[in-house]
Amino acid sequence: MILEHAVLPVVPGREAEFEAAFDEAKEIIAAMPGFIDLRLSRSIETPNEYLLLVQWESVEAHSVGFRGSAEYQQWRGLLHRFYEPFPVVEHFAEVARVG
Repeated sequence: MILEHAVLPVVPGREAEFEAAFDEAKEIIAAMPGFIDLRLSRSIETPNEYLLLVQWESVEAHSVGFRGSAEYQQWRGLLHRFYEPFPVVEHFAEVARVG
């Protein structure tokens, strides 16, 4: 299992519109092979920034399976217009866990 991490810098003033679009987009990603779960959190200190954490079975499930799919084009159409600048996406492997 890997964890995808992205800080999403939403254009200020478009947060409510982004959240509404994300509500639709989350159904797209949740249906993808290799998807495990997703969490979207909003920054307290910087309210136009969001933290997206997605668990995938593998990096390939995200980078090849999802990003190479027609569904990704729908995801992109719903969400990418909100980002300024475009977010950096990284993948992490778990090292330790408590709880």
